[in-house]
Amino acid sequence: MASPCRRLPGIAPALAAAVLCLLGAFTAAPRAHAATGIRYGLTDDAWLQDSPGPIDARVAHLKAIGVRVVRYTLHWNEIAPTKPVDATDPSDPAYDWTDASTVLDSLRTHGIDVVVQLLGAPRWANGGKAANYAPTSSSTFGAFAAAAAQQYSWVRKWVIWNEPNQVIWLRPTNPRAYVTRLLNPAYTAIHREIPAAKVAGGGTAPRGASGGVSPVAWLEAMHAAHAKLDAYAHNPYPLDPKHETPVSGGCGHCTTISMADLRRLEALVAKDFPKARIWLTEYGYQTNPPDRLLGVSPALQATYQAEADYVAYAAPRVDLLIHFLYQDEPNVTRFQSGLTTLGGKAKPALGGFELPLAETGRGGATASLWGQLRAPAAGHSATLERKVGSTWRRIATVHGGSAGFFRWHGALARGTVVRLVSGSLSGAALLVT
Repeated sequence: MASPCRRLPGIAPALAAAVLCLLGAFTAAPRAHAATGIRYGLTDDAWLQDSPGPIDARVAHLKAIGVRVVRYTLHWNEIAPTKPVDATDPSDPAYDWTDASTVLDSLRTHGIDVVVQLLGAPRWANGGKAANYAPTSSSTFGAFAAAAAQQYSWVRKWVIWNEPNQVIWLRPTNPRAYVTRLLNPAYTAIHREIPAAKVAGGGTAPRGASGGVSPVAWLEAMHAAHAKLDAYAHNPYPLDPKHETPVSGGCGHCTTISMADLRRLEALVAKDFPKARIWLTEYGYQTNPPDRLLGVSPALQATYQAEADYVAYAAPRVDLLIHFLYQDEPNVTRFQSGLTTLGGKAKPALGGFELPLAETGRGGATASLWGQLRAPAAGHSATLERKVGSTWRRIATVHGGSAGFFRWHGALARGTVVRLVSGSLSGAALLVT
C-alpha cells in the first residue's frame, strides 16, 4: 500500500537521456531461467469498493484487461472496532465482513485469484493508539487471522501487514516485534485453518524512510527472529523515479531495494529463507500530468511498466507482480500511478497492461523483444507493427506460448516505434533504441 507521503524526489533529466539509459541498461537485466508461472495483478481497494455502479462490472473489467490476481486489504481495526467475545469466531457480532465480502466474493465469482493482506490494529488491541501501532499481545492478531481464514477459507495467499519497516505503517518499527506480534501468530493461525495456504511476511517498502528500517536490515532481522513465512513480500518502487528505471539507477552500495535492485532481494531471500518465494505486492510509476514533481510521461510509464514485467518474469523466485493502481487518486500528493486518470481516461499503460512489450537487448541491427498476450481477448497471437509516419505497418505475427509469453528477434532500426495489436486491442507504443 503506497505511503501517503511522497517518494524521494529527483531532478528531472531530459527524456531522451532517460530512455537511452533505460534501454541501454537492459544488458544488466536478469538472464536466469524464467519462472513462467509468474502472475501479474493489480491492487486498488478504493476504486473497487467506492466507485459508482455494480462491483461485478469493475471486476469483470479487470478480468478483461488481463488481471490474474488482486491484492485486497482486510483492515482489522475496521472489521473489529470493538473487542469480540470469541475473536477466533468469524460470526462473532463484533466482526463486520460486509464490505470485504462484497469485493472478495465478486473476485472469486469471476475467477480472479486473491492475495489478502491483514493490516491495522483496533484501539482495544493496542492500548487505545492509532491503527499503525502493533497489538500489545500476539494472541489478539493471531485470533483475527484465524477468523479471517475461516471467513475466507478459499483464499490461498495471505500477506501480513504493509510496509512495516516504515514508521507510518508500524510502531514500534521493529522487526522482532513484527515477527512475534504479527507475522508468526498469523502464520500459525492461517495454516491451522487452511493447510494449503501460502503466507507472506515482510511486505517491506524499498527504504526505511525517516525513523524506519532498511529492507535489507529488516529481512535479516526477521531471519534472526525466526520468522515463519512461505513467501517474502516486497514493494520495489523506484526511489528516484525521474532517474531510476526498472533495470538501472538503483543504488548498488545502499541497503534500499527497488526493482532495479531485485537481484539483491533474490540473494537475501535465498540466503535467509531458502524455501521462500518472492511476491512483489505493489509497484508503479506516477505520471506527469498530474504529478509534476515525481511523475514521468504517460508513455514512459507504460515503457517502465512492461520492462518491470520482464524483470520479474526473468527472476525465477518471483511469483507475483502487482500494479498499484487502476485509477489515479483524487489527491495529487498521493499516488498518480493508475492505468487511467482520475476521470477514467485510459493512459498508454492500460494498453501496455493488456499487451506488454519490452525491448530486452540488441545485437547489431537485430533487436530482441519480449511480451505477453495477457488480455483474454488477445487469444494466442498478435501483430507486431511499426510506425511509419502517421500509419502503422505489420512487421510480424507473434504467438504466445505458456501464459501468452513470447520472444521475438528481428531487424529493427534504432528509433523505430513498435506496438502489439490483436483484434480491437492496441498495446502501448515502444521506442526501440
